[in-house]
Amino acid sequence: MRQPSVLVAVPGGGLPADPLRRFLLAHALPGAEVHLDGVHQRVFWTAAGAVEASVDVGTGERCEQVVVRAPAGGLEEVAAVVRRWLDLDGDHVSAEAHLAADPLLAPLVARRPGLRVPRAVRGAETAVLTVLGQQVSLAAARTFGGRLVAAYGTPLDALVAFPGPQVLAAAGPDAIRAVTGVTGARARTVHALAAALADGLDLDGAATDPGLAGKAHAELLALPGIGPWTADYVALRVFGDSDAFLPSDLVLRRALGGVTAREAAARAQAWRPWRGYALLHLWTHEVFG
Repeated sequence: MRQPSVLVAVPGGGLPADPLRRFLLAHALPGAEVHLDGVHQRVFWTAAGAVEASVDVGTGERCEQVVVRAPAGGLEEVAAVVRRWLDLDGDHVSAEAHLAADPLLAPLVARRPGLRVPRAVRGAETAVLTVLGQQVSLAAARTFGGRLVAAYGTPLDALVAFPGPQVLAAAGPDAIRAVTGVTGARARTVHALAAALADGLDLDGAATDPGLAGKAHAELLALPGIGPWTADYVALRVFGDSDAFLPSDLVLRRALGGVTAREAAARAQAWRPWRGYALLHLWTHEVFG
């Protein structure tokens, strides 16, 4: 049966659709997500529980509206999450006006006006996947995440919901290592993060409370195996911090001409408070051209 749908407008003249489609496809987690021709299916969480829903960004050059399909009782909740996930209400206009003053970024902004910063559907999921992706390729991270879903996720209809922190905390690091194939150190970090999340570390709450975001960022850095790159990536994707920046990121440094992390951080000072948008433009240009 076809699910009810709602049209979600993309403010500000729409967004460049191809980078978004590529991002969604590249990050689609085996078993938990499916992406085909601009339609992305995944699990969302509503007051009534986990539901399967789809987000259609179309196949055109630009996306001016998103079609969200979900069960009737959770449709509005899912649509609200989609707005934030795809950064539809982000102030990209102000970001682009500021970044266009930089000679390096000006042509990138002109080429892809309206580029958004992909955020997160659920903070705990994105944080765990970020840890799994430390120092490995995106394809490897997806493989590790898919194994975690297969072992500990909750089957719904066609998809499997990503396991919650309580489930991973109860599993223990040895079991996480065995089912995913990650190193023992990485498994211990995943477990430590899951335990902290199960114990009250509120990443999603940090998205609407700057004070809580600072506290959550510090708590992440205090966990074994989590350094600035991971904590700042979570700040960008989960907290929605539009000034979050990852100066040590290899793709970013390559996009800046092979500079050091210190040089990247210094170069980005002029982009504040929109370094997150600058990062996305540079990443997108380096990966997609």
